[in-house]
Amino acid sequence: MESNQSVSIQTEEKGFYQGFNITVATIPKVLIIALILWVGLSPERAGEQLLALQLWSTSSFGGWYVYVTAFFTLACLGLAIWPRTGKVVLGVPGEAPEFSMFTWLSMMFGAGIGVGMLTYSTAEPIFHFASNPDTIQGLSTGLDADNVRNAYKWALLHYGLTPWACYGVVGISLGYLCYSRGLPLTIRTGLQPLFGSSMSGALGHLVDIAAILATLIGLGVTIGYGVSQFASGMFNISGMQWIVDEAGKPTLAAQVTGLVIIVGASCLSALSGLQRGIKWLSNINMGLSMFLVLFFILFGATAFAVKSFGYAIWDYLIALPSMSTTVWNNPDTEVGAALQSWQGAWNIFYWAWWIAFAPFVGLFLARVSRGRTVREYVLGAMIIPSLICLTWFAFVGATAIDLELSGVAQGAIVGADISSQLFKTINLMLSPELAIALSVVVVTLLLTFLVTSADSGILIINTLASGGSQTQKQAAHVIIWGVIFALLVGVLLAAGGMDALRSAMIVGALPFSLVMALMTISMIKALLSHRD
Repeated sequence: MESNQSVSIQTEEKGFYQGFNITVATIPKVLIIALILWVGLSPERAGEQLLALQLWSTSSFGGWYVYVTAFFTLACLGLAIWPRTGKVVLGVPGEAPEFSMFTWLSMMFGAGIGVGMLTYSTAEPIFHFASNPDTIQGLSTGLDADNVRNAYKWALLHYGLTPWACYGVVGISLGYLCYSRGLPLTIRTGLQPLFGSSMSGALGHLVDIAAILATLIGLGVTIGYGVSQFASGMFNISGMQWIVDEAGKPTLAAQVTGLVIIVGASCLSALSGLQRGIKWLSNINMGLSMFLVLFFILFGATAFAVKSFGYAIWDYLIALPSMSTTVWNNPDTEVGAALQSWQGAWNIFYWAWWIAFAPFVGLFLARVSRGRTVREYVLGAMIIPSLICLTWFAFVGATAIDLELSGVAQGAIVGADISSQLFKTINLMLSPELAIALSVVVVTLLLTFLVTSADSGILIINTLASGGSQTQKQAAHVIIWGVIFALLVGVLLAAGGMDALRSAMIVGALPFSLVMALMTISMIKALLSHRD
């Protein structure tokens, strides 16, 4: 094991912040509380200004997001394939993994993308079935059979290798530097091979503060989508009218109610630690996920789904280089403007989302991947999750597309709010009694996914604020972050619903994207210089 203690993070020895770095622990709180007050005092104006910032960000830095995520993907795959780096252990050579393969995969999937699968397993293929760059360019027809393969190609771009590579940059970098070189488990460590001991001071504090802010906003978008779908599920089960408005969208009251339930349960789970609450919740998540997918395999459009699954892998891999590097920035023509708008609403939004989520998920994955090799990590944390996402899209999404193609849905799924599209599909598939029963399973799974994501996020924020310490933190700090997080999501929802959350996230992810680009270069340098 290589030892390099050139990153030293000062922590308080007594008082309320004992064990924490006072700068990293307090500045994010001050900044987020200021954001909460700004949005809360003038929600409509704040929502408008956030949207303006989002439009500026996507138009000015859209190309940067496209190219930097392609760089992350190439770096992770290249390091796994290269014999010298692929065999490097994220830990002491010969060290056994801490978690079993099933638990490891469960924790990664639950923290990394589980909520997104429940929201987008139907919505993503359906949206692209209606419109995607190929339909905009006249290469296929929206809502027609000739557009099915294109719909899956673009859906898998957003949930395939690229998002998991964003997590992989952080996970591999921290897993290696922390467990092989003995450095602190914190984001600044990922830059140590480039900047050395300067990461111990103000520059390192700035990196960890940026990571905490990105984590809070990225997690906020995930929880925001989750509570919206949770509310739609409760409406599908109970029929209580206060949960949705006249347009069928979840009301603010329903979203806030779901938010309070989820954050409260998350704090309780976070207090129980990684080996208890999060581990068992992750296993429950995976079990319920397998049941739900199996249900769609047995009762959904199975033949259509199997065909879509095979085509999707081929089409995705063939088109990946082009899809990952094309930037549409010609607003002077009608088609060019439509392509630029589509890319901003989909690709750029997703890349910003995964980047904002990366400090949280990447650090969490590093924490649970100790003892795995770089090649095992890429297989288990990039390739297998991509196939799991495709399985969800193929069997859940294909059932929705088949219902629209056959005329059974008659636009009911395509025209529904994103939070209710899965439940519309279930209602059309099954009798009312079975639809309610399956909706209960979906809502239960959604709740456990949301709690897993939120409690993992709270633990990771405390880890960053304490200089990489993995010991259990005081209950007060867990509860404080839970309250701050709930207030942040609540006021942003009040300011403009999911649009305000999306805007804050896309803008907030931009600084951390630069940190991740430097981390990738640093990771390559560290692994190429590895000595057994």
